[in-house]
Amino acid sequence: MKTFQISTPDQTILESLIFKINDLTKPKGSLGTLEDIATQIGLIQQTLHPELHKPHGIIFAADHGIVDEGVSFSPKEVTRQMISNFLAGGAGINFLARQHNFVLKVVDGGIDYDFPAIDGLISRKVRKGTRNFLYESALTDQEVEQCIEIGAEIVKDCHKEGCNIICFGEMGIGNTSPSSMWMTCLAGIPLLECVGAGSGLDSRGVMHKYTILKRALDNFKEERNAMNVMRYFGGIEMIMAVGGMLQAAELNMIILVDGFIMTNCVLAASKLYPEVINYCVFGHQGDEAGHKLLLDHLKVKPLLNLGLRLGEGSGAICAYPIVESAVRMINEMNTFSNAAVTKYF
Repeated sequence: MKTFQISTPDQTILESLIFKINDLTKPKGSLGTLEDIATQIGLIQQTLHPELHKPHGIIFAADHGIVDEGVSFSPKEVTRQMISNFLAGGAGINFLARQHNFVLKVVDGGIDYDFPAIDGLISRKVRKGTRNFLYESALTDQEVEQCIEIGAEIVKDCHKEGCNIICFGEMGIGNTSPSSMWMTCLAGIPLLECVGAGSGLDSRGVMHKYTILKRALDNFKEERNAMNVMRYFGGIEMIMAVGGMLQAAELNMIILVDGFIMTNCVLAASKLYPEVINYCVFGHQGDEAGHKLLLDHLKVKPLLNLGLRLGEGSGAICAYPIVESAVRMINEMNTFSNAAVTKYF
């Protein structure tokens, strides 16, 4: 398996960062979360003058065999249909990417469809969707390793283009199901609290989904470590995101984390390399059941709570202006000494 060199940012600069932020012309602590973000990014970049360059959003797309069990409101073909929508610029993530100047990359990691050569679509298909984890392991060990390597490769390409802040999105009908399985297995939260409506199930549909997932969980007899859980339950796009996150952390990039599915990817990544959390800024608390419980489990505070449940990386990019404000704060605000203002705290 590919290994990563991820370290906790050197804390030597922390005192200087705090001093600089406290010396800005404001009451101490009065910019709240902006001060926390500026401190975190200063630590990641090991500088008192952090910068954001060429933000990128990567959408990994793949299908899921478990969809055959009726666990999703949306049909499987929506995955491939949305690829065309992304590439045409008409999806939710597209207007947000345009608004905040994100470079958007779309990766076919495992869609159950043979695309012709399409400009803008990065083809890295591992297989045409996962196997149905109600009856068998969704992936093989080799396929998991391939997914991690592909995710890392895509992030390396973004870094070479000058990107130092990145977010990940997903497109895969049914992927709240493997997310729920990751959450219950890796966070120890009861499955019933991890299962939600996904793209629009009613209460009856949610209960059917839970029943199917409970059967699958009962069939899973292996040690509940990250590699086993990712292999057994999939999905391809999620494991690629895990590989991407680990690579981004190794490259000292800022990781803007999206909603329920991507937070589960952080959970899995942190089980492999706990240090990855230091590089993550959590964009929002989504509207999917279980997301708040997962954020609480990770002991992290999201920047936004807008009732979003679109996925695609949309919540992460929505949060980007707050991150940019934090960086502008530490770089552009005057200090008490320079402004000849008496400290008023």
